[in-house]
Amino acid sequence: MCIRDRGSIVFPVSLVVEGPIIMMLAASTRLSTSWDRYRKVMGYGHLMGGALTLLHAAIAFTPLYDIVAVDIIGSVPEVVEPGRLGLRIMLPWTFAIGYRRAQQGVLIRYERSGAVGQGTLVRLATTGGVLIGLGLAVSKGVLPELSGVAVAGLAIAVGVTSEAVFAGWKVREIFPRLKASQGEPVLGARQFASFYIPLAMTPLITLLIQPIGASAMNRMPRAVDSVATGGAVHALTFTARSVGMAFNEVVVTLVALKGGSASLKRFGLLLAAVTTSTLALLYMTPLAGLWFGKVQELPAELVPLARMGLGICIIMPAYQVAQSWFQGVLVDAQRTRPITEAVSIYFVVAGLLLTLGTRYAEEANVTGLAWTLTSFVIAGITQTSWLWFRSRGVAPSGR
Repeated sequence: MCIRDRGSIVFPVSLVVEGPIIMMLAASTRLSTSWDRYRKVMGYGHLMGGALTLLHAAIAFTPLYDIVAVDIIGSVPEVVEPGRLGLRIMLPWTFAIGYRRAQQGVLIRYERSGAVGQGTLVRLATTGGVLIGLGLAVSKGVLPELSGVAVAGLAIAVGVTSEAVFAGWKVREIFPRLKASQGEPVLGARQFASFYIPLAMTPLITLLIQPIGASAMNRMPRAVDSVATGGAVHALTFTARSVGMAFNEVVVTLVALKGGSASLKRFGLLLAAVTTSTLALLYMTPLAGLWFGKVQELPAELVPLARMGLGICIIMPAYQVAQSWFQGVLVDAQRTRPITEAVSIYFVVAGLLLTLGTRYAEEANVTGLAWTLTSFVIAGITQTSWLWFRSRGVAPSGR
């Protein structure tokens, strides 16, 4: 059975290329305190987005693609050319992501987070519209038969671009407030780099550990079953964790306000309790079988393995909220280096444990899924502990 597909080229490569620009959301939320600062942050974002788009183009339109797709990823021959087409179609992805997240940071800072949700609806509607429109056009003979990767790439690219345009339009409503604000001094290129580079390393390192985990899982007991169930478990736990991830920008925006720290701590505890309890409820009731068996459509014999994996991950949403709190406090204080330190520790701990798993999991009679997820949880707790240690004594900036 082959577990590779076209998406195993297009989406992972697109995610890695965009990795350095993902944290523009946090940077913009913290730094866009005045009109001059906003324009400076946007300029840095445009420069970074343009450079990364050139990198994306170099991979998609030059022989560099064959090195990435064949030599590095190891894709099977029949998916190489469809993957090349998909990556070319996805060219607007990185710049649109960076622009969108930079504008969303300003919206969040000036308490217009509702516009962020509206933008998500715009993206979903546009993506769905493109998918339906292309499907109808092909079925009626208006367009020739299109591959799945072409349809999906077009829909995603148009969807994310539409959300970026919407965010840029909505942020114009805040321009008068930005122009009236007396913010901190404008950051020079060196100051911005000192602030942003540690933030940019965080998603890059996190992305790198995922294929390492998949590779290690393939060398442990019940490899095929572990890989098959790992995606379903990851999708569910990532959804629960994403709520905690969004808490980071809320902390950056509100922690320095009067009473903000205490209110955020109370809300964070509630958020951690609710998200973790939701996973626990799924794990301890027949809902797990319903979700993995009916919704995720896993074979019946794999449902118990997926349920076990979910049990290992129950604590993930809680420590994600804690990470967002500590990171938000550090970003507000413009002390971003400890964030890179923490994610580097996560990488080292997870990598060490996964290496041990390839040697000892079979002897210990532990499935690849169980060892891999346990490794990630231990590494995540270690990362959270380091963030706590490094954020001690850091006071809100005050506004």
